[in-house]
Amino acid sequence: MGIKASTIIKDDMTLEEKLAAIDKMMADAVAAAAETSDNSGNAAAPIDPADLTMCEGCQ
Repeated sequence: MGIKASTIIKDDMTLEEKLAAIDKMMADAVAAAAETSDNSGNAAAPIDPADLTMCEGCQ
């Protein structure tokens, strides 16, 4: 999963807006993983939140 920071963070946003955008993106990613969970509620593949803060080349 790769997300470009430029798609959620803009230069003219305040720090609070940037943090809120990051929180929403992470919550959406967790919700998407939950949709692929098995019957016991375990995600098919655990999400490392650090992966959401790095570019694909750094992963």
